[in-house]
Amino acid sequence: MPHPTATAPSVPHPKPAPLPAAADVVIIGGGVIGASIAFHLAEAAAGRILLLERDTPASGSSGKPLGGVRAQFSDPLNIRLGLRSLAAWHDFARRPGADIGLHSVGYLFLLGSEAERDTFAAGVELQNSYGVPSRLLTPAAARELCPYVDPAPLVAAAYSPGDGYATPRAAVDGYLRAARRLGATVRTRCPVTAIDTEDGHIRAVRTPHGAVRTTTVVCCAGAWSAEVGALAGVTLPVTPLRRQIAFTGPLDPRPPRIPFTLDYASTLYFHNDGAGGLLLGLSDPAQQPGYEREFTREWLVPFRAAAARRAPALAALPVTGGWAGLYEQTPDRNALIGEAPHPGRFLYATGFSGHGFLQAPAVGEIVRDLVLGREPFLDPGPLSAARFDGDHAARPEAHII
Repeated sequence: MPHPTATAPSVPHPKPAPLPAAADVVIIGGGVIGASIAFHLAEAAAGRILLLERDTPASGSSGKPLGGVRAQFSDPLNIRLGLRSLAAWHDFARRPGADIGLHSVGYLFLLGSEAERDTFAAGVELQNSYGVPSRLLTPAAARELCPYVDPAPLVAAAYSPGDGYATPRAAVDGYLRAARRLGATVRTRCPVTAIDTEDGHIRAVRTPHGAVRTTTVVCCAGAWSAEVGALAGVTLPVTPLRRQIAFTGPLDPRPPRIPFTLDYASTLYFHNDGAGGLLLGLSDPAQQPGYEREFTREWLVPFRAAAARRAPALAALPVTGGWAGLYEQTPDRNALIGEAPHPGRFLYATGFSGHGFLQAPAVGEIVRDLVLGREPFLDPGPLSAARFDGDHAARPEAHII
């Protein structure tokens, strides 16, 4: 029997499987967007699909979003992306086949001024024209849905019962399991360090573990997309911004089942956490762009001030912990989806500004069709990165937090 202080023999880590020498499509980024694209391409038998993730799947922005799913937007493109994706989230247990913990509790926007009410009234009318069952509510009706809400300072609320939230990491895992089952290759801890081009065409991607010949790259690197785009000489105006949420821990009495509730003016939001407590959040106006992902508590000061105005019972709730993640923001807070004019076959789906999870199924369909040269269900042209060069108008979207 060895002496208790003896050094145990080291166990060598298994060597990662070698990279394939070539792939028809290389997807850079293993978050929910990359996972959705990998699944949709593999399902369509689009050839040799390789997904490269610098860390582990859902380790970036996709591992720490709120998981909201909705179609309440003011822009027709975002409404259609949300609707298409909602249908896919509801069908996820069948295709691709995983439990994502979907809670269809609805989204409830709290509106504190006539201007906000008018903005959302126009949004409801547009949403209804696409089949979204959203509607305006009185402050009293909002309180019936969410007893934490103080109706006195409200002018109205907007609500859509088909919205809700799910578990992003479960969705990423579900997509990637199905993609692998359909023949895709997924390599983790494998950052892309260079993209080789020649005569305006992609020739290979390079990693610390070797090079892979390819003619098609899809950038889904989230907050790191600007750096990946630069490897190919493509400008992707994506800026990282820390967002934080907190958890109350189990509460007594247990919170009632409530909608995903958001105060439009302050960006305060909250919903059930699934463990007998509440998830709390706010878009901190003092947060500066950057890659910081440490949870800190200074943003709870403006959160508690906003809660005192809209949901007073939340203002004094204990906070047992939380986490920080990154928004991948664009100048107009709308996604970048398309194909760069140079080099050819450099596609991108990034910059979702907090909407990536909810739009991921529809985006997977669109990018699949762009890769295969098919017409997508929605023309993504207005979401091209070229809109910031003046070729297209920046996208208007009022329903953002």
